[in-house]
Amino acid sequence: MTASTTDTDRRLGAAPDPALLDPAERLGLDELRALQLERLQWTLRHAYENVPHYRRAFDEAGVHPDDCRELADLARFPTTSKTDLRDNYPFGMFAVPQDQVRRVHASSGTTGRPTVVGYTERDIDTWATVMARSIRAAGGRAGDKLHNAYGYGLFTGGLGAHYGAEKLGCTVIPISGGMTPRQVQLIRDFEPRVIMVTPSYMLTVIDEFEKQGMDPRASSLEIGIFGAEPWTEQMRREMEERAGIHAVDIYGLSEVMGPGVAQECVETKDGLHVWEDHFYPEIIDPVTGEVLPDGEQGELVFTSLTKEAMPVIRYRTRDLTRLLPGTARPGMRRMEKVTGRTDDMIILRGVNVFPTQIEEVVLRTRGLSPHFALELVSRGRMDHLVARVEARPDCPPERRDPAAREVEKGVKDMVGSSIEVLVVDPETLPRSLGKLQRLTDSRERTGA
Repeated sequence: MTASTTDTDRRLGAAPDPALLDPAERLGLDELRALQLERLQWTLRHAYENVPHYRRAFDEAGVHPDDCRELADLARFPTTSKTDLRDNYPFGMFAVPQDQVRRVHASSGTTGRPTVVGYTERDIDTWATVMARSIRAAGGRAGDKLHNAYGYGLFTGGLGAHYGAEKLGCTVIPISGGMTPRQVQLIRDFEPRVIMVTPSYMLTVIDEFEKQGMDPRASSLEIGIFGAEPWTEQMRREMEERAGIHAVDIYGLSEVMGPGVAQECVETKDGLHVWEDHFYPEIIDPVTGEVLPDGEQGELVFTSLTKEAMPVIRYRTRDLTRLLPGTARPGMRRMEKVTGRTDDMIILRGVNVFPTQIEEVVLRTRGLSPHFALELVSRGRMDHLVARVEARPDCPPERRDPAAREVEKGVKDMVGSSIEVLVVDPETLPRSLGKLQRLTDSRERTGA
């Protein structure tokens, strides 16, 4: 273990060095709430005066920016959905003239029109600031080499991580996704200390190390910052044990800013601290829209507090989590690791099932790898869920069937619904090169 890894270990479970924190991270609760209210009132006025969609939505709801006199008043304002962004494609949600927009990003649009987001020069600097803060909270430091395997382009991951790492003072290796053998070669040759990538692709990189006959624990990597998809504590242990790194979670979404909205701190690894000086979180009941108190699970909603080009008011993320008191950053609330999304929830014979629940069972089953794929199929009048899971290379053939039955029983015990599990040969399932798509829907569709 290197000296810097030992230093990181000493920080685990301890309060962060105050000298490493920026002024916002040191704010008292009263100071933070006052700052949030001031910025929220500005954001509501900015959106109402410059975005026709928000003016109509506020007017229809019978609210005006002047009605926000305290933070709790935000609950009176309407929420914003991905559909609202698509309905105003491409630039209808922008609040500044086009000549003030310095960058545009967009979602892939695989399920419809892409959602488009824009940034002023100040927005880009704000984004770099919260990303730098996130990398530092994860254990990164100025002077570190950072291997950035998030995708570059219209996806916000690559450039978001890139600008934040440079602002912190890191040396960025902008490899993007794909070309897995080359990823391993550059990690070996360039010796980065930090890697940023989706957790599913990190498993692919670890597999490639082992495929090439190298021990991933012997690499220079000490910290992995993983986001863009839900992942479990079991996957954390898998990556930490196989790669010898600290695996920490990062959260963000393009509609709110990009990566860097919230970050897990390496000292505690107990959920993601929301950077509340820039993003105001709420938890709502996904059915009724009622605001839930801290500690209760529901759908995460965000209001931007400082965005100029494209403010978002009460954006429904579809992510399911809960808000908890701060720990490593006491003034900032934590969000629990996202357990799933309302739009990736599988309703199987009346029971709600999330891919992360199946992942949790797979990863604790001896002989099975973390690589699995789900398929919804129709059999007669019933829907069935089939999980194909890769065996580990050292899993003997006679172990496969018992492992499949263990997963079936584990899922049944956890969620109360039955699935079919098929254990397949190693390296036979497609590998993620970016954001993972676990589920294929092959059910028969009947006509009207």
